Amino acid sequence: MFNELTPIIANLGFPIVVTLYLLMRVEKKLQELSANVAEVCKAISRLL
Repeated sequence: MFNELTPIIANLGFPIVVTLYLLMRVEKKLQELSANVAEVCKAISRLL
């Protein structure tokens, strides 16, 4: 995996690669959060 990242880091620069990595992680967490919020909404709907 590191061999694949080396050319990307060399071409784009370290800060850009780190930013892209963090954005991908945040996107996954936001999707999980959205799913959890939908579950909570359904649970509240059932209670009312």
